[in-house]
Amino acid sequence: MNPTVILVGADKGGVGKTTVSRVLLDHLGALKISARAFDTEYPRGTLKRFHPSVTEIVDVTSSSDQMKILDTLSNAGPSVSIIDVRAGQLSLTLRMLEEVGFLDAVVAGQFNFLVFHVIGPSISSLDEIADIAPYASDANYFLVKNFINDTTFFEWDPRTSAAYFKKIKRLGDITIPKLNEMAYEQVELAGVPFASFVNNKNAAGGNADFSFVLRGYVRTWLRNIAADFDRVGLLNAMGVTLSKRSR
Repeated sequence: MNPTVILVGADKGGVGKTTVSRVLLDHLGALKISARAFDTEYPRGTLKRFHPSVTEIVDVTSSSDQMKILDTLSNAGPSVSIIDVRAGQLSLTLRMLEEVGFLDAVVAGQFNFLVFHVIGPSISSLDEIADIAPYASDANYFLVKNFINDTTFFEWDPRTSAAYFKKIKRLGDITIPKLNEMAYEQVELAGVPFASFVNNKNAAGGNADFSFVLRGYVRTWLRNIAADFDRVGLLNAMGVTLSKRSR
């Protein structure tokens, strides 16, 4: 399996991109696929709070931190690197990947590259797609609608949206459904991965006393997201064959 980079981001804030990164880490962990993450909310990250053992906070605008991410892809150990892009830096990060030659390496078959574009509910998201299209044309592009914050999405005119998407290899749309508010709040307070909450484990890895009911809500929520990942062929885009992995 070639090293895989998954870029999770948006140029708009408040769309729940870090929640998507957290779910991805939980999903890959359940499949025994080794993964690491880079939290670009420098200097104080959010993703690292929930996945401290596999997450490093980086400044994606710094050459030395870019080297931490890209120069280690082939020898890091984990086969998947998730880059959780801070709000407003998706286009900037894609431009950086082009400038350093990473996108050319993707075309040459050295790396698998996936973009999880977490969109907002407004028409401005179409402009955001147009901005990143020149840099994401060789990526496996997934449009992500995150309902975790009670977001309501409008319906795009098919002909209008097709004009924006024609330069992107759009593999599918992913839906992150709304999670029971009390369950989400308790996971946030616990500061643990969603999977740890389901397994009743605290941040230190010891036994916790989380609600059976709330753990059930999170378990069902994760299963629904996993089914959506399977539907859009996430593992195929990563170069992973399902038959080689046990659930």
